[in-house]
Amino acid sequence: MLTVRDLSYSYRQTHALNGISLEIGPGVYGLLGPNGAGKSTLMKCCVGLLPFRDGEIIINRRPVTAGNNSYKRLVGYLPQYFDVMDFTSVERNVIYAAWAHGVKRDAIPGAVREILEITDLTSKKNAMARSLSGGMRQRLGIACALVHRPRVALLDEPTVGLDPLQRAGIRQLLMQLAKDSSIIVSTHLVEDLVGVANRVLVMNAGRLTFDGAIPDLEHLGADHPSPGLNQLECGYQAALNLPALA
Repeated sequence: MLTVRDLSYSYRQTHALNGISLEIGPGVYGLLGPNGAGKSTLMKCCVGLLPFRDGEIIINRRPVTAGNNSYKRLVGYLPQYFDVMDFTSVERNVIYAAWAHGVKRDAIPGAVREILEITDLTSKKNAMARSLSGGMRQRLGIACALVHRPRVALLDEPTVGLDPLQRAGIRQLLMQLAKDSSIIVSTHLVEDLVGVANRVLVMNAGRLTFDGAIPDLEHLGADHPSPGLNQLECGYQAALNLPALA
């Protein structure tokens, strides 16, 4: 569904992406890396928010280029910092998102009803968005990003600021949505991907440094133990090419 080939991106003498290549199919994919690794830049390039000159991005056989809008209906995007219309209802927010993503007028009610059920927001549909808790607000952001049922969805830090139970709820939601789509979740919390991600991609300094399943990351950790870290965290540290803790 998503192909990235030799993608590079630079700004103000900074090489944010350096020759990224990957193939993404259906399922949940974790995009791990520290702040500044290039995760958000990669996502913005994939949804057409950052123009790039070096490399290629293809979504369902449609190239992501400045002169081509055909891929946009196939993509959903939730930035790390997103806005909702606080002074209107949850349902109105999702209706507007459906319209903005090109859902046909007669299909909007059904699409909105379905995504509200999936994100467990039906009981809150008439509530003002400003009244939502942090977890519910994240669910609303996800609902707005996915109401048009995109083939590829990119979610940048969707669990940031949430407590453990709220993060668990978001993980369950992503597993359900991934039955029909490719869901790419950017995070720096390794535990957010356990039991959810079909595959893990690790980025550091604009490069892809690891591509494999959770067990592969654990095996890497077993070969690179580090005091105070569990096996999965050790694998993440090794994938970043960082030395073991003293």
